[in-house]
Amino acid sequence: MKTIHITAKNTEETVKQLQKAIGGNLSEHWGEYVLQVNNEHAFGSITFITFEWGGSLLEYNITFFEDLVLQMDTSEYNPIHFIYTLEGYSFHRFNLEENKRKLEQFQSVIITSKNDGQNYVYFEKNNKLHINSIQVNRVKFLKKRLNDGSVLNQRLYEVFHDQQHENVFAYFGTYNLKLANLIKQLNSVKQKGIIRILMKEGIIYQILSEHMLQHDKDIVRKRKPDTSLTKKELRLIRKTAQKISKNISEEYNVEEMANGLGITQAKLQEGFKLLFSRTVIEYIRHVRLEEARNMLNNTDYNISQIVYSIGFSSRSYFSKIFKRKYGISPSKFLKNKQEASIKISQPNRT
Repeated sequence: MKTIHITAKNTEETVKQLQKAIGGNLSEHWGEYVLQVNNEHAFGSITFITFEWGGSLLEYNITFFEDLVLQMDTSEYNPIHFIYTLEGYSFHRFNLEENKRKLEQFQSVIITSKNDGQNYVYFEKNNKLHINSIQVNRVKFLKKRLNDGSVLNQRLYEVFHDQQHENVFAYFGTYNLKLANLIKQLNSVKQKGIIRILMKEGIIYQILSEHMLQHDKDIVRKRKPDTSLTKKELRLIRKTAQKISKNISEEYNVEEMANGLGITQAKLQEGFKLLFSRTVIEYIRHVRLEEARNMLNNTDYNISQIVYSIGFSSRSYFSKIFKRKYGISPSKFLKNKQEASIKISQPNRT
């Protein structure tokens, strides 16, 4: 087992200390840093971005080839960690604890330590990891965001206002599939430069908010499970949603989908409501409309072509639900785009 001592003052130094121990090449583009590793120690990447409001993103998408322990000294850098594991698992314990706690897939976790304390994070070898960790400096966050934390429940409020870092805090919550979807959006950002960073920052705020909401919900219901679905069933339902998103024009039947997964229709609907706050049919309609909007924006297809390509059979029905969702009819949307294109292409002769 390899132990890496982390004595960093910020996220950037944390990654550089990891690089010193496991190697790899660190690159930077517009404030987004990526450590790429492909050697006898590990394969994959560790990404981080820092923000002026006291937050940072640290994301592991990596497999270590030996058991690894991060011994993290919190005397210099002791943020609140909002952690979500999209793939794999890890373990954590505070210095005075004997037993390790498992950070499971799909679980919302919030951890912070005492000042001058020690955190131990354990990664097992050959375990493919995709871990999203938002780290918040509570003093900077409360100052920059002009937020006194009063909307949080009392326990989390105390964590944010513990500016002397006198207490430990560990919340290992219930499964949250909304976070999985948000992190997928975060990793799907294709834009470059400052637009990329701004879009990622916006999604990071959503992830942070969802962690806090999940904590609040779990406190209210005293951590009673909010679903009868197993982790395997949750993964199957998530893959089904991904398949729908990639094949929106297909005809879908809820009964056939449930039978194909080997679960009841009730469980299928429950899974979609957990992940998207929508029924299966509502989700299919949503992704089709989103694709239609993208096609109106980015292609030269007419409305009839778009209706056919996204799996609708009625143009009038499509126009009705498009306007209900976006507040504008698709024909008016398309006309506005065409008129804007003409204005841009014509030189100003005044």
